[in-house]
Amino acid sequence: MDEIDQSILTHLQHNARISMTELGKKIGLSTPATTERVKKLEDKEVIQGYRAIIDPEKLNKTVIAFILFDTKQGKKFRSFCKEHPVVVECHRLAGQYSYLVKVVTESVKILEEFIDATLPYGEPTTLIKLTDVVEFKPVSKDGLEG
Repeated sequence: MDEIDQSILTHLQHNARISMTELGKKIGLSTPATTERVKKLEDKEVIQGYRAIIDPEKLNKTVIAFILFDTKQGKKFRSFCKEHPVVVECHRLAGQYSYLVKVVTESVKILEEFIDATLPYGEPTTLIKLTDVVEFKPVSKDGLEG
């Protein structure tokens, strides 16, 4: 991966809807060359997909919590998280906790019901989000934004 590919990735992480023409102007390549580079990054699965970022508050989902979870029933817990509608992320961890689960919901009551439903799988530690300090930073090859 060269500097041009890194620049493509940086621009796409900021705006995945940018046209290939506009992206090409920003990185100094023709539209066909830019399109070919993006296609190669997709084929190599460096670019794994494109998503819309939704504001949960606009959907009346004002409670966001991160739950650290210690469990010895990983397979059952993963299945539970995959099926539960308030879980938007679940990450397996090394260290003191087995999983980090992100929950987005309408109320503390629904969060509490989710936590109660997890108790058969192990021990949850819940952290409720207050504000975003760093909401999104692009991933780059060298750790620095291009």
